[in-house]
Amino acid sequence: MPDLLLELFCEEIPARMQRKAAEDLKKLVTDALVERGLVYEGARAYVTPRRLALQVVGLPARQPDVREEKKGPRVGAPESAVQGFLNSAGLVSLDEAKVVADPKKGEFYVAVIERPGRDTPEVVAEIVPDVIRSFPWPKSMRWGKASAEPGALRWVRPLHSILCTFGPETEMPDVVRFEVGGIASSDVTFGHRFMAPGLILVRRYDDYVTSLEQAKVVLDLDRRKDIILNEARNLAFAQGLELVEDEGLLEEVAGLVEWPVVLMGSFDEDFLAVPPEVIRATIRANQKCFVLRDGKTGKLANRFILVSNVEAKDGGAAIVAGNGRVVRARLSDAKFFWETDKRTRLEDRLPKLDSIVFHEKLGTQGERVARLAALARELAPIVGADADKAERAARLAKADLVSEMVGEFPELQGLMGRYYATEQGEDAAVAAAVEDHYKPQGPSDRVPDAPVSIAVALADKLDTLVGFWSIDEKPTGSKDPYALRRAALGVIRLVLENGVRLKLVQFLDDLVVVGRLTSSYELPAGTPKVSTLEDLLAFFADRLKVYLRDKGARHDLIDAVFALEGQDDLVLIVRRVEALGRFLDTEDGRNLLAGYKRAANILRIEEKKDGRSYGGAPDLALIARAGQIEEKGLAVALDAARRDASAAVAREDFEGAMRALAALRPAVDAFFDKVTVNAEDPALRENRLKLLNAIREATREVADFSRIEG
Repeated sequence: MPDLLLELFCEEIPARMQRKAAEDLKKLVTDALVERGLVYEGARAYVTPRRLALQVVGLPARQPDVREEKKGPRVGAPESAVQGFLNSAGLVSLDEAKVVADPKKGEFYVAVIERPGRDTPEVVAEIVPDVIRSFPWPKSMRWGKASAEPGALRWVRPLHSILCTFGPETEMPDVVRFEVGGIASSDVTFGHRFMAPGLILVRRYDDYVTSLEQAKVVLDLDRRKDIILNEARNLAFAQGLELVEDEGLLEEVAGLVEWPVVLMGSFDEDFLAVPPEVIRATIRANQKCFVLRDGKTGKLANRFILVSNVEAKDGGAAIVAGNGRVVRARLSDAKFFWETDKRTRLEDRLPKLDSIVFHEKLGTQGERVARLAALARELAPIVGADADKAERAARLAKADLVSEMVGEFPELQGLMGRYYATEQGEDAAVAAAVEDHYKPQGPSDRVPDAPVSIAVALADKLDTLVGFWSIDEKPTGSKDPYALRRAALGVIRLVLENGVRLKLVQFLDDLVVVGRLTSSYELPAGTPKVSTLEDLLAFFADRLKVYLRDKGARHDLIDAVFALEGQDDLVLIVRRVEALGRFLDTEDGRNLLAGYKRAANILRIEEKKDGRSYGGAPDLALIARAGQIEEKGLAVALDAARRDASAAVAREDFEGAMRALAALRPAVDAFFDKVTVNAEDPALRENRLKLLNAIREATREVADFSRIEG
């Protein structure tokens, strides 16, 4: 079957846009093909800094013919309905329609519409111009004289040529003819901008790839990445070094070159006195180069890897020298910042924070630091940290924001604070907390485990959440400009992965409602503090559900635990969910759930029929007078099971609580086998329904079993 080959050749495609652009091209074209009945066998998109390409394999030579029947109005319907039917079906008169009889609905008109399929190239010539004109570039431009005309073509950078061919692999393909913005499609492309800029005649995909390689163009982005990575590793190994791998930088660099040539440069060893993270950030940000480390010591080496887009006649010596000069200049700046910053103690920088606005409604960074210090001191005993150290770390945590180095490299905030804290002799726990207080910043980021770091990291995130909730700046849909979802997940991970027993309701109540910890959170006039607290807790609950689902927990078990009141100890919530999941996989667990559902189903039916609930304790004296051993046995078993379950929950032994409840199953089965719940005596019936409700309430010691599926 024939294949389609499409290439859009332009001045430049920014590296950050390339992978998404390839995905968009593939989806837009293939979706349009399928919508028109052209089903294909496979498709793959490619991208380089100058071209966007697509291969679609196994397309039919033409569309299938289409025959459909369109039902119209009843015979004798108003003229307006008849005319609307004729217009929609493309008919001139009712003579072109047929009349169909329906035994129930009578006679009505039906139009038989037949459309012969078109040749695939004709369809492609219709699809591709629309895709090009509507392509979803984040930014695009117009160019040339035509840019002043209405409807001028927009593209990421000036579009130079369009290659589009269609045909079987064994034959010479045809050019799919169309024109977009004055550019006519053809079967030619161009090689490397500098090393082989000449025209290339393209026949089919295999020839296309081979010809591009001969013209110094590697079409596949992932292959360019592999070339860069492997050659960089080999160069490093030859010098007894290791490549400091960087996936983000690798993706970017592979998007900057069509013919990757990997080279090694060096800089003066004196610069190694600068923190290694600074060296890496400097070389990465300014020159898009990789750093290397000693394979034995793990320390940074005075070497770097650069990727050129050309094979130079001198083996790359001039390119390496040029990059080396820039690297040395940038490292000189970094060394100056480092040495200048060390002359000022972190606490001496704090007054500058008073002039930096954190948020117009939440005050300055200086005011925020005061809040963090108070919160960290309050949290310290909860997480087992020294309160003085926690407060000290919180006071210094934001000081590096006004340093020269962080001003140049904002991504180093926190890290530079640790370096400066260490340089000025701060306690190691304080210095570590200064760096770690931003963590974790994502689901895969490291979670601090040192007590002082935990206290300050929790303070930072709780302050953020309470502050923005207090001014009604909450996430909406996909928008979360202040990263509040990330902050809540950070709190959850800090608490759970460190086993912190933090009562969120009590702590947030102190913060929001009572204002005992700090008075800095001023809610807008008329905003109920209690509802603000409840809303924030609900947000935490939603984030915790997402966290647990990502860990593989069943959604119904999560809901069953969250349905209980007073669930604000995150560690206990997770333990309950985990214990519930394990227990329900056992025979005892299945028995417990089956017994509960049998009682709950009867109770639900009777409550709905009676229009009331049957809460309250059953009358034991009435049970005794009824004289049925099974009813009395269930009442006695219920009392013991609930007492044992409650004691187990108090010990945080949730599986023990469920085992105690599972012991009810024989008594429940005996009760249903021998006792008539809907007794003729109304008082006896009500008492027995209360007994069933007691089963339902007993299980709530552990979870709301009505939320559990199965």
